[in-house]
Amino acid sequence: MTNHLSQALTHWFENKDQTQWVLGTIYKTEKSAYRKAGAMMLIDGFGQQYGLLSGGCLEADIKLNAKRVMQTGKSLLLTYDSQDEDDLAFQIGIGCGGVVHIILQPITAENDLGLSDLREALNNRRGGVYRQLIADKQAPEATFDFNGPLQNFDIAQRSTLETQEGAEWLVTQIRPDPHLLIVGGGPDAMPVVEMAKRLGWYVSLVDPRAANARKEFFASADVIGREMGAELTQYAHESRIDAVVLMAHSVSLDAQALKDLHQVESLKYLALLGPRHRHDTVLDEAGINWQDAIVPISGPAGLDIGGDLPEAIALSILSECHAALHGRTATSLSKTL
Repeated sequence: MTNHLSQALTHWFENKDQTQWVLGTIYKTEKSAYRKAGAMMLIDGFGQQYGLLSGGCLEADIKLNAKRVMQTGKSLLLTYDSQDEDDLAFQIGIGCGGVVHIILQPITAENDLGLSDLREALNNRRGGVYRQLIADKQAPEATFDFNGPLQNFDIAQRSTLETQEGAEWLVTQIRPDPHLLIVGGGPDAMPVVEMAKRLGWYVSLVDPRAANARKEFFASADVIGREMGAELTQYAHESRIDAVVLMAHSVSLDAQALKDLHQVESLKYLALLGPRHRHDTVLDEAGINWQDAIVPISGPAGLDIGGDLPEAIALSILSECHAALHGRTATSLSKTL
């Protein structure tokens, strides 16, 4: 099952003429909810879903209602209230304690709801603004604007409801999947690549050493390269790299990559594997000051979660990276209550 929007859209696009399709979107939540406004799911005529709008407890009912939408060709508004004893959400024991409002919109050959444009943007690593008319039992309306203004946003607060000429619209900022660049293609990079791909990220890997970063070991990596220096800097700028992990296990290679990448404007996370004294050695070798970097250099990379095997280290690094990409503190949720 595909949960990431870009992958779901690719699957829809490749099969859009084979069956009917419905787009499900959360347009409002109250109190606690598994997912927030702007979350999307695609449902096909075979009852297959691509994406999630809850922890899995609402999807069966959503798919039943999607069949009605396919038959009528009209949008349908649904509300699931886990506090109402007469509501399905309460009866099946949803534990979030909140209310979820969902719109189901039919996708047709005549009106694909702007999803082709949205897919093209994401495939080209571009974002934009998606607008959906929130109206019950009406012909669906939705558009995607490549040039819509994008602001910094929390992933859980990327959508707003706006009233335009008496109609209510959900306005959602869409960004491409995060792009992670890993420098170093040794065995410990393998779980970093695999976990990042499971998160739905775009992953590039670079290592100038012929024995490393081989396709047979990193089959899921999107790009594998050998070039460093000006070529790597140009690639990082043009590809709008979001995060970099330096793990070449070579002071000279990590230092070269740090020189190449530390001022890429799109960076939100820059990490260096190894102990603190090695961090200082790499900076000295690179001839740069930590203050010269676009973002703070995380060194040692990762969160202090324990474990010394590659999988635990990968989890540690990607957890810190994920928090940085979403503007979070990586604090235990129990301490935020």
